[in-house]
Amino acid sequence: MNIVYLRYAVAVAKAGSLNKAAEELFIAQPNLSRAIKELEKELGIVIFDRNSKGITLTSDGERLISYGKKIIRQIDSIEEEFKEKKYTTVFSLSAPRVSYISHAFAQFSKHLTETDRCEVYYKETNNMRAITNILEKDYKLGIVRYASVYDKQFRDMAESKNLNYEMIAEFGYVLLMNKNCPLAKKDDVTFADLEGYIQIAHADPYVPSVSLSEIKKEELPDDVDRRIFVFERASQFDVLAENENAYIWVSPVPDDISERYGLTMRKCADNTKVYKDVLIYKKDYTLTKTDKAFITELNDAKRKYLK
Repeated sequence: MNIVYLRYAVAVAKAGSLNKAAEELFIAQPNLSRAIKELEKELGIVIFDRNSKGITLTSDGERLISYGKKIIRQIDSIEEEFKEKKYTTVFSLSAPRVSYISHAFAQFSKHLTETDRCEVYYKETNNMRAITNILEKDYKLGIVRYASVYDKQFRDMAESKNLNYEMIAEFGYVLLMNKNCPLAKKDDVTFADLEGYIQIAHADPYVPSVSLSEIKKEELPDDVDRRIFVFERASQFDVLAENENAYIWVSPVPDDISERYGLTMRKCADNTKVYKDVLIYKKDYTLTKTDKAFITELNDAKRKYLK
């Protein structure tokens, strides 16, 4: 039996719909449907009844999901048991694509020479996946970034999911651009100055209980004529390094990174939005010595770059 497909079936049963499960699993809905059908074919049963109102478990499906949950728990327990024996240190973090956090992680990595064996996971991703990685993927730490106007939504989410919620930093965005960009000649850029330039942006904002269309209206307004969406931090730097007519809104970037790509930062008095970076982890999780070493580096980087 394909255990991955079994996990998919359990996820669909939990979500109550293929579309919602596909979104939570971060896979395409047709691929998820195909996996479920292959599992049904392999087992010779029908797991879900499909109709215009959605999907429901068949009697065979209910038995399979009941067994499947037990099997998955056992597999996860086995993996965790032997992972803990093999590695003396396990550290995992999901974080936004942010330079000062990446800098903190690089500094933290120097501490790993002090351990006998270690296994470290550092994933740059969006808010939804950072939260999902903690709740479902066994990541221990996460960092989410959001505009302060959404503070209640994130606090409510953290409370409902039994997550600790610890403020890291509060700051405003600056403009990052090529040193040869005409905007770089100004000490302070206005919104009007940005007209005609290309905006680089991340295409996957997320706020709990708020529709994506509403978030995009706030964070990615329609008054920008040309916009390039990227999903990797390195991509944004590469584009800015080659394009003298582009910019991106960012938290302050370490000088060594700006110099490496030939970039510079400018303030914009018109932009009064305040953003927050928040550390989240399960309430029943106790921070390890390694976790605390990273948090120390994170706070050092914050003080250095988010002045």
